[in-house]
Amino acid sequence: MRTLRTMMAWMLGVVVVLAVALLVAGQLGALRGQLPATLGVTDGRLRPPSVTPNSVSSQAMLHAGHRMQQAAMIAPLPLRGTPAEAIHRLRSVVQGLPGATVVTQRDDYLHVQFSTRWLGFVDDAEFWADTAAGVIQVRSGARVGYRDFDVNRARIELIRARLAAGN
Repeated sequence: MRTLRTMMAWMLGVVVVLAVALLVAGQLGALRGQLPATLGVTDGRLRPPSVTPNSVSSQAMLHAGHRMQQAAMIAPLPLRGTPAEAIHRLRSVVQGLPGATVVTQRDDYLHVQFSTRWLGFVDDAEFWADTAAGVIQVRSGARVGYRDFDVNRARIELIRARLAAGN
């Protein structure tokens, strides 16, 4: 019985040390990942979805055969007004979300980084006013990790709801 208690105490100590180490690593920026070099719009497209289940894209259907095509699909946002007006409205919505930092804004494009508070994980969200389709195309993905537990999808749907509530 005493051996079991000693082993349980030791295991609890290991878990606590690992949790603290993870928290420290996050606070030091070790979990931020690298800014993707392929952000932006190229030939009317945002970058493809991630090859792991940690991103969403309103243009996923353009990437036939992509292994995450179905899982990454999300509807584009409505384009209301001019591209510049829509991007401005979008910026005001995203700036009200936790961890949001606007990186790039043009009349037809917005890149926002979302950072988690404690571990410092970063997701890159891009929004492009696609005037030909009459929508705002969106792509949002985690920089690191395999799965995002639908955090990016939930964030885009929250943005969609807040945009709708503002009109």
